[in-house]
Amino acid sequence: MSVRYLVVVALLGLQACAPVSRVILLPDSEGRSTAVQVSNAGGVVDLTQPFQTAALQQDGRLEAGVLSADEVQEKYKGLLALPMPTASQLTLRFEPGTSNLTAESQGQLPEIIALASQRAGGEILVVGHTDRTGSPQANDTLSLQRAQAVRELLVQRGFAPERIEAIGRGEREPVVPTEANVNEPRNRRAEIIIR
Repeated sequence: MSVRYLVVVALLGLQACAPVSRVILLPDSEGRSTAVQVSNAGGVVDLTQPFQTAALQQDGRLEAGVLSADEVQEKYKGLLALPMPTASQLTLRFEPGTSNLTAESQGQLPEIIALASQRAGGEILVVGHTDRTGSPQANDTLSLQRAQAVRELLVQRGFAPERIEAIGRGEREPVVPTEANVNEPRNRRAEIIIR
């Protein structure tokens, strides 16, 4: 799921009650549902609808709100005119039944590191997958182990752990649909999405 949001940082002191920063959930360009959770020590705000906002107040509180499309366009037209970087997606493959990368995929790590390094502060999502060999429960566990193994490789290379989310999808999203207990190497993968 692609999440697009606008972070606006206001200068302190411009207005007595102006927020320090604001997050605005923008509509997805492809019409998909999106959401983002904004949290700090002062609270949590879930943004689930376009143009909902979370404003960080000077006293540390988070305040939920909503703006109209016209208000967002008028207030932030300069920011909205900036080009949005597109997400990069790469795929790594694994040895059967393990969270060990294939030799070919190990060779791809420098490319992933280089791409992720170009997006300072960006998010990295690692999604682990399996083929249909084994039980669905075992594949759920293995897919998460694969994602966590890739995440750990990125952390070892200096990426902040809070930038990297690892999730497992088991056998649910095959690249090549197969019957149960079919060993399909293209389905044993982790997708790395850098955004």
